[in-house]
Amino acid sequence: MDPVIAVIALGVGYLAGSISFARIVAGIVRPGEDVTRVEAVVGDGNAFTFTSASATSVRVKVGRRWGILTGLLDMLKIAIPVLAFSLAFPGEPYRLLVAFGGLIGHDWPVWYRFHGGRGETVIYAALFVIDPIGTLLIIPVGIAIGFLTGSILGVRWAGMLLMVPWLLLVRDDPGAALWMAVSIAIYGFSLRFELRQFVAMMRGPNPPTNEVISRDLGMGGGLGRAVDRWSIPALVARMRARGEA
Repeated sequence: MDPVIAVIALGVGYLAGSISFARIVAGIVRPGEDVTRVEAVVGDGNAFTFTSASATSVRVKVGRRWGILTGLLDMLKIAIPVLAFSLAFPGEPYRLLVAFGGLIGHDWPVWYRFHGGRGETVIYAALFVIDPIGTLLIIPVGIAIGFLTGSILGVRWAGMLLMVPWLLLVRDDPGAALWMAVSIAIYGFSLRFELRQFVAMMRGPNPPTNEVISRDLGMGGGLGRAVDRWSIPALVARMRARGEA
């Protein structure tokens, strides 16, 4: 691996990732709107605060379609340079360095005092280029695991976790597996503030349902409602209730 090209790949990824489409889209659609801090009430009085500039914050504060647009733009800003390096240097790991730099730039953008997003969207953007077949296969498996556990967060994140053994054992690509594991660790670290709030909320006196969580945190209530109704824990609970009736 050429160290000069490696540094260029990291730099290109970082600068591309540093483009904050959340701020750009919100600034065009609703000038003056601050999308770096979103305060929401989840369910029965559970306060929840986002402190990231992300597609989720745009969806909550500006509107669903603008949040979707932000997510697509965030994916493209990473997918395009990762694809370019994949085509220019086939068989070389430079694409992984672009993806890594892109995640760091997205989370800690140089243009915005290192206050960025969390990185889920850009990780998936890179994955679709690095291993599109694996990503398409693992996502529904992750969703199935979420329904087995009865957790909306399992639906969102199980597939991402499964990509590590997939890349290592099935694809026999230890470099990509290492990149994936490091990316998940960075994602978890950047999300630590929100995760602490979530754990406290679920341990509190009024833990919300999956539908309420997904609705009030800007994910849309439909998937959470499906988990509440059709997940294995939900079905077991209904069967027990009928047996006790």
